[in-house]
Amino acid sequence: MMKSRRASILSQLDWPTLMLVIALVTLGWLNIVSATAEAEVVWDLGGKAGKQLIWMGVCTVLMTGLLAVEGEFYIRTSVLHYLVVLALLAAVLVVGKKVGGARSWFGVGSFGIQPSEFAKTATSLMVAWYLSRDGRPWRTLKTRLQSLAIIAIPAGLILLQPDAGTVLVFGGFVFVLYREGLSGNVLLLGVSALMLSVLTILFGASESWYPFVGTDTGFWWLLISLAVLGTLVLMLVRAATLPRFRKRTTRWGVLLLMGGMLFSTGLHMGMENILKKHQRERIHVLFGIDVDNPDADYNIRHAKAAIGSGGWTGKGFAQGPMTAYGFVPEQETDFIFCTVGEEWGFFGSAGVVMMFVFLILRVLHLAERQRSPFTRMYAYAVASILFMHVLVNVGMVLGLAPVIGIPLPFFSYGGSSLMGFTLLIGILLRLDGERFTILR
Repeated sequence: MMKSRRASILSQLDWPTLMLVIALVTLGWLNIVSATAEAEVVWDLGGKAGKQLIWMGVCTVLMTGLLAVEGEFYIRTSVLHYLVVLALLAAVLVVGKKVGGARSWFGVGSFGIQPSEFAKTATSLMVAWYLSRDGRPWRTLKTRLQSLAIIAIPAGLILLQPDAGTVLVFGGFVFVLYREGLSGNVLLLGVSALMLSVLTILFGASESWYPFVGTDTGFWWLLISLAVLGTLVLMLVRAATLPRFRKRTTRWGVLLLMGGMLFSTGLHMGMENILKKHQRERIHVLFGIDVDNPDADYNIRHAKAAIGSGGWTGKGFAQGPMTAYGFVPEQETDFIFCTVGEEWGFFGSAGVVMMFVFLILRVLHLAERQRSPFTRMYAYAVASILFMHVLVNVGMVLGLAPVIGIPLPFFSYGGSSLMGFTLLIGILLRLDGERFTILR
């Protein structure tokens, strides 16, 4: 019986997805070897390349175990996974060790475990379980608020570490909610909030003169402009609205205007009072704002130089001087894509990006062929997490996103990251393998 069931899972296993993952892990390890200048001692388990081999072996065993477990187990234990992860996220704030200014790691000898990497899987399972049980309707306000709370609680604990990069990834869950019925107006509000954020940063970093006040931040001009322009737009819209809808239009217009001003004020205060100086400088550099620190753009400047030096075809494996001499900090982790650009060139970089695109599209394909609402939602969560990681990491290396600590899936050095993504994919493959035999 066990043999027949195991054979059934293997026959239904989505091999294209698994092969893409194996290819990305292998290419990532080769780049870690190059980035750490350990081409001659790759089998030394004391080096980073050797440690990554150990993690690859651990994840192979983990993947095998994930595929051997009944899919129902992941559904029934979704709440337990979520609660355990929340406990770990709370504990790491107290007993965790600081790495890179963030208290987000449990130290285990020479190894470290980052619980936030496992929070993505646990939150994905919890969201899928909550929205799929008993045909729970998304349209009720209670369901919407509780769904957002499920996402916001682990994100808030991670923000306290602080780990802004991982928190940003949690924003990808909006795509899951949108697929399940979230209004498109929310996405419109998101785009508007992004535009307002850019304006807030630009005005907040400038200086302007005010009557009776003197020189101060230009942010106040932004608030005045929002109040004046918002009021004028509201008056025009109200005049063009049918009389029976004017009260409702006015109410929503005032709420949106006040919400926008409060959002901008909160963002400005957070930039000035919560973010550290180096974090503000990284954001300012992204938008071309002059900063006092000449090394504020060091990472981005050298990452771009490394990628640009690769040309069309690259300099070859372990032949890139920027990589070999360690000009780019964290080039085996957050900035590993610059190694790809320097050694593999434009064609190699484009090939890696396309592999990630194919992986994300494949996961979306798996999602849409499911009969189980739980598996569909979970698959969309996996695709969203992968998308956010690739978008932010590659954008950061290219200077299109602020410098934040976020790994490239299956590529970057680190056991926690590799295990986290293995969990995401392994559970999905097991659930997908049961789509013909079990109807949930």
